[in-house]
Amino acid sequence: MQLIPIPAFSDNYIWALHDGQRALVVDPGESEGVARWLEQRGLRLDTILITHHHADHTGGVAQLREATGARVIGPAYEPMPEPLQRVGADESVEALGLRFEVMEVPGHTAGHIAYYTPAMDGAPLLFCGDTLFSGGCGRLFEGTPAQMLDSLTRLAALPADTRVCCTHEYTLSNLKFALAVEPGNTELAAYNARCEAQRAQNFPTLPSSIGLEKQINPFLRTGEAAVVRSAQAHAPGTPFDAVSVFATLREWKNVFR
Repeated sequence: MQLIPIPAFSDNYIWALHDGQRALVVDPGESEGVARWLEQRGLRLDTILITHHHADHTGGVAQLREATGARVIGPAYEPMPEPLQRVGADESVEALGLRFEVMEVPGHTAGHIAYYTPAMDGAPLLFCGDTLFSGGCGRLFEGTPAQMLDSLTRLAALPADTRVCCTHEYTLSNLKFALAVEPGNTELAAYNARCEAQRAQNFPTLPSSIGLEKQINPFLRTGEAAVVRSAQAHAPGTPFDAVSVFATLREWKNVFR
């Protein structure tokens, strides 16, 4: 099984899995790049997984479904390009011989879901859309800070070696913010240097891992003393509880340059 990020737009990745014959893609915001990738490798598109309703994640679904007959699976409670199989929490889907557990992770959107498989070529794999990014998290367009923090906390509880396949190459901008929050985090500084080297060669910084994100991502570290101090320095009066610290961090990131 091969895991491939197909670049799309300015900073999207359409994640793909294939076994040499059949392929699965996640959040195809456009169809042309996926169709070209399939043709070049002689692959048949079997399944399309969707995490949420934003156009840069769904814009290519209808064309790909029409052209290939692929089945489409998406969140139970969001507007979707019909027809599709809708899934929610505690359900699972089978694709390419893998079983993906569905996790409801609201925050970025109200009905956002993620797909987790405990073993793909020896390690867990997570397709998390725009909920968790390397070094960051999605904006709160439809959910609350409490919802997003709960979603991130459940993702952070996955095994440390879980590969994190998010849908945007936001890593360097996220790490710039993370370093402003935790300038003394040596693991974060080292990771930033590695990612700068990767991007200088136009290589993806992804996938990340849950274990790494717990060390460098401020949105997963709202209980760390240094993160709490930075949030309170930015917004004096921020309470010590994790939801308040998270809300301050997210509002700060929204305006950070």
